[in-house]
Amino acid sequence: MILEYRCYTLKPGKVGDFAKVYEEFGAPVQIPILGEPVVVFSTEVGPLNQIVHVWKYEDFADRDRRRAELGKHPDWPQYLERALPLFDHMETKIGYPTSWSPVQ
Repeated sequence: MILEYRCYTLKPGKVGDFAKVYEEFGAPVQIPILGEPVVVFSTEVGPLNQIVHVWKYEDFADRDRRRAELGKHPDWPQYLERALPLFDHMETKIGYPTSWSPVQ
């Protein structure tokens, strides 16, 4: 299994706007394809104005297949049109859970 950490740094004051856009346009398309996220959170300490999604995949092939399916969904561009202008920076990291991780 792999975990994908996706961190979106939003323009100052735009976390609430992004949450509304994601709930209305992003989640209804993304979650049926990618599955329920492991966690989604906003930052309170350290770098601010960030939303972090952590997604779980069987392996890189599973991730590639699901992300390709998401990109082809006819409603995905509507979400991107609304969400991308709110972003300042995006970062993705892929990791493997350790043997003592509660997520396996």
